[in-house]
Amino acid sequence: MKLLKQLRRKIELKLLLTWQNKNGLAKVLRPLSWLFCFIVYCRKLAYRLKLKHTEKLAVPVIVVGNLTVGGTGKTPLVIWLADFLKKNGYKPGILCRGYGGKARHWPQQVRPDSDPVAAGDEPVLISKRTGCPMAAGPDRITAGKALLHYHPQVNVIISDDGLQHYALDRDIEIAVIDGARRFGNEYCLPAGPLREPVKRLEKVDLVVTNGVAAKDEYAMRYQAVHFCQLLNESQTRPLQELKGLDIHAVAGIGNPERFFAQLEEYGAIVTPHAYSDHHAYQPDDIEFGDNKNIVMTEKDAVKCRRYANERHWYIPVTAELEAKFGTELLKLLRETGSNG
Repeated sequence: MKLLKQLRRKIELKLLLTWQNKNGLAKVLRPLSWLFCFIVYCRKLAYRLKLKHTEKLAVPVIVVGNLTVGGTGKTPLVIWLADFLKKNGYKPGILCRGYGGKARHWPQQVRPDSDPVAAGDEPVLISKRTGCPMAAGPDRITAGKALLHYHPQVNVIISDDGLQHYALDRDIEIAVIDGARRFGNEYCLPAGPLREPVKRLEKVDLVVTNGVAAKDEYAMRYQAVHFCQLLNESQTRPLQELKGLDIHAVAGIGNPERFFAQLEEYGAIVTPHAYSDHHAYQPDDIEFGDNKNIVMTEKDAVKCRRYANERHWYIPVTAELEAKFGTELLKLLRETGSNG
């Protein structure tokens, strides 16, 4: 089973590499990309012509999403947004699809102690980090109404992902870009990584780049100062102690190579173990038959805590954005009539 998981991940990584270039395979798949783009266009047109129903919630909605398949850094940005809005007098609530969650009934009201197997890993992580009211479910309108029903004090909603979920009307759109991979070969699926053509960015309100930003984009960087033990989160060690440490690195995120590279920058000797995004961990996924420490992302830690021992650690990260991004966001919110 473990070999099959590793094979699957290798295939996924190969596909991601293929999408970075306009190679032979990408060109062969290009006609399917045209068909995909046509379907996307027709779907958007149906909403524009009112053939498909769009619904507005009772409070302003901020959608955080991306154009590409794979991780771009939406979750750290959502956490940053929630904290920023609270500091500026707002009472934010958060919506999430709950991808990977196996709950029998949706939507789910998410709390810091919710089961990530039921609600999904990212919702539990976000709830734990922000303390904000939160609901998860594939139908964001239903989830949003449930959130407002149980938490009437909420006066602004952040939707984690959902840029392409047009049934939910939105007041502000924020697109997140991976600064290293950008848009790959700029082809839509399946020949490239795009869910929508790049020109879609012309319609969003704000563009945040995880890394080096281009013109009219806002740079986002991660700040990390220590790593924490899964069994006892009060047990921390400074990142400097990773220097020269021989470790297993575990990542089940959209771009695990970024995490492995960061560990190497800290000076660690890394044996990488990449899993699919939202991977459903089992005990043998984080045990490797030796006494080395195992270091993982915070998102993975949410699901692995039940299997952990004293050798399992994770690195919490905090997003940092330039001040003018917050200024522009507050301006856009005021234009919706919302003042916290």
